[in-house]
Parts: sequence; structure tokens; C-alpha cells
Amino acid sequence: MGNSKTGGLAGVSAGSTSVCTVGNGHDLLYRGYNVKDLARLSTFEEVSFLLIYGELPNEQELKEYKQKLIEARPLDENLKQVLKCIPKDSNPMDLMRTACSALGCIEPEKEDFSDQDDILIKLMGKFSSILLYWYHYHHSNKEISTTSDEDTIAGYFLEKLHNKKADEFHIKSMQISLILYAEHEFNASTFAARIAASTLSDIYSAITTGIGVLRGPLHGGANEAAMKLISNYSNPQEAKNGILEKLKNKDKIMGFGHRVYVDNDPRSPIIKECSSSLAKNDEQKNIFAISEAIEKTIWDEKKIFPNLDFYSASSYNFMGIPTNFFTPLFIISRTSGWGAHIIEQRADNKLIRPSAEYTGLSERKYIDLEKRK
Repeated sequence: MGNSKTGGLAGVSAGSTSVCTVGNGHDLLYRGYNVKDLARLSTFEEVSFLLIYGELPNEQELKEYKQKLIEARPLDENLKQVLKCIPKDSNPMDLMRTACSALGCIEPEKEDFSDQDDILIKLMGKFSSILLYWYHYHHSNKEISTTSDEDTIAGYFLEKLHNKKADEFHIKSMQISLILYAEHEFNASTFAARIAASTLSDIYSAITTGIGVLRGPLHGGANEAAMKLISNYSNPQEAKNGILEKLKNKDKIMGFGHRVYVDNDPRSPIIKECSSSLAKNDEQKNIFAISEAIEKTIWDEKKIFPNLDFYSASSYNFMGIPTNFFTPLFIISRTSGWGAHIIEQRADNKLIRPSAEYTGLSERKYIDLEKRK
């Protein structure tokens, strides 16, 4: 096992998995399928099925799976009351964490975990409803309907956010984003969810743990930080000058580099292509040009590549998604990956309890209170 000098256990194997690997040549594989192929040819519903059940669905399996996701969208009245009580200025990640935990009280998992698959489907189906019901209740002064004939999570999210049927290219772009965010081996939130599962806690607790870890800006919030960075500049030249100043001051720039990848993030070119295609009007094209200027400057100066989060930021922005919804979208996608790991952990469970290298004082003799200085 590593020590404190390994930098957050970088490079240390913490277990085995058949769910996902960052494979040879820096390819990212979900159950053996290259994420590049999945993003190009598949849908998020197919990919989430693959992660949970181990194989891509056939036509009938996909139909039944999508129907279960649709049927999961409505919210229990008790859960609606919880959402109404959460202040409108709350961080949406706090909302998602609280709602997941509350749902565990309202519709708890069976003691034998026999309904774990159904609960994962329920959460993936409900999370869009949860976020957007709360949002519209507090910001639009209305309670939205959670019914729709849209049969994809991507289309349903965009439809309920904007109160109109989503553009087909926006749905496709959102599908790609959800696929790219669905899974990434033993990242911080996934490992935390597996630790929770290893104690034989319920699935809501494990997913809530994942959400709590994802809330941290060093993990899930990078796309939000990237959008805030891009929004600081009005044109590419200003962006270049600003980034050079940040690099000079050794400021941390979110959305670049990765703990796993050395030369590039294989997901980044895919989402960059989406961002480029989504940029329709002059303002959006300027934002994309600013993004490219930032990318080029950081590469020229530091040879650091953009990760998935960087161009996800502008992609979401072009679809009219509020910046503080970027990380909750991550939850909607990553629940499939978390779920796959929780199921895998439970199937051959051992309590995850690593050792630590002690760096404190050696044993000391106790001093009575009246003798302490």
C-alpha cells in the first residue's frame, strides 16, 4: 500500500473490477466496449443497461428497460414535500443528495437487496424529475408534470427544463455527454460508493455517499468551474492573455489534465466536436473560440490537455442548461456506473478498510490536569 507521498493513492490498486478500465493506449472501455464506439453508435439507455447487467440489451430488453425508466419518473407526494422545503438558493448538489437520502426513507431497499436493480432504475428515472420539479417550484412558481412521451433521459431532462420538446440534435449531444460521464473506474465517488456498499449498507446510502463526494470541486464541479472561467473573457485574445497571467501566478485552472491520463483524455475530442456543432449563433461561436484559445494557450505553455469537463461546459451552456446544473447532470449519468460497482462489490464483498501510515507522536505519558502548563 502507498503512503502519504503517493499523492492521494495515485497508482495504487485498491481492488479489481470488470465494469470499466482505462485500457492500453489510454482507451476507456465499458464492459469491454470502447467508449468512442458507444458514444458514436449507442444511446445512454443502452449504455446504462450494459453497465448494470453486463451486456448490451436486445431490442425487447431495451424496450422494457426504457419503459421502467419512464414509469419511475413520477414523484411521491412525500418526496415533493421534501423538495418544496429545500430553499431555492440551495446548491443543487445538496438538493440531489438530500432527495436521494429522503427517497431511501420513503421507498427503502429490501433487506436482502433483491430489488437493487429496480432501485437503480428508479433513481435514474427520478433524478431529472427531482431536480426540475424543485427548480420550477421555486424559480417558476409552478409544479411541473413529470409525465412525457419522450422515451430518453436526455430528451426528458431538456424538455422539462425548457418546458418544450427538445431539439433532436440537443438530445443526441446530451446522450453523448451522459455516455461519456457514465463510468470511470475507481474515481473518488465510485470508490466511496463501494466503501459504503462494503459495509452492507443500503443502496441509497451508497449512492448518497457518491453524490456527496462528487459535490467536491476537485471531482464533480470542474465543468462548472470551466464555464465560469470561459465566461471571464469576451474574446479569444483576452482569453489568451488572461490564461497566461493565471499560469504566471500558478493559479489552478479547472478542466485540464487528469490523474489517470498522461497524454490526452479520449473523451475530450468527442465532447469538443459536440460543442463545436452546438455553437449556432455568433455569441456561442465566440464562446467556442474562447474555449479553443484557452485550450491552445495551456497546451502551448504547459502541454496540458483538456479533460471531459472543459468542453462539456460550453456544450451544456449551448443547450441552455444553468451552470449549477452541470454537476447534477453528472449524477444522473454516473448513477449507472455507481450502481454497477455497488452490485459488483456486493457480489463478492469484503469490508474495505485500508491501513494508514501513522505520522503522529510516539506514545506519551498522561499528565494530570493540575500538572499541565
